[in-house]
Amino acid sequence: MKTLLTEEQVQEGVGRMAAELNAAYRDTPLTIVGVLTGSIVLMADLIRKLEMPLRVGVVQASSYRGATTTRGSLTVNAEMMPDISDRHVVIVDDIFDTGHTMLELLAIMEQFDPKSVKSAVFLRKHGRQEVDITPDYVGFDIPDEFVVGYGLDYQDAYRNLPFVGALEPAEIESCPP
Repeated sequence: MKTLLTEEQVQEGVGRMAAELNAAYRDTPLTIVGVLTGSIVLMADLIRKLEMPLRVGVVQASSYRGATTTRGSLTVNAEMMPDISDRHVVIVDDIFDTGHTMLELLAIMEQFDPKSVKSAVFLRKHGRQEVDITPDYVGFDIPDEFVVGYGLDYQDAYRNLPFVGALEPAEIESCPP
C-alpha cells in the first residue's frame, strides 16, 4: 500500500482543522456530529483540540456496503444524535467523495432547526464531486484513489492505521471479506 499521508501529516491536518474551528466559534457553544463509522478516529483527535463549549453526537450514514467500492443508496440513522435545535452544528466526516452523503446530511440536519450547520471533512477527493456543495473545513485534498487508514476502511479493515494509504487494485481484489 502506498502512503498518501504520514501519521505526522495527519496530526498536522487535524491541528489545522481544530485551529480553524477554534477561530470561527471561539466561545460559542458548538455541537459536533460525527458520521459513523469512518469519522470516529478524526472526531476523537479533533474534539480534544477544540476550546469552545462542546457537545458531541453521532449519526450513522452509509452508501458503501461490504466489498463494494462504488456508491449505493444512502441510509441514515440519526437516533444517536443529540438535540441540535437552536445550536451551531458541525458535521464531521472522514471523506468527501461524490458529496452525496454530505448533501443529504446537511438537508437532514436543517430539519432539526439548528442555528447553523457547517461541514468538516478529513479528506476531499479530487475529480469525484457530483454535487454543488463545498465542505466548510477540509483537512486534506487528495487524488482519486481508494484510501484507507485513520478511520477509513475497506471491508472493515485498516481503520486503525495511524496514516492514510492508497490501496492498489490488486490489493483490493486480494483483501479477504
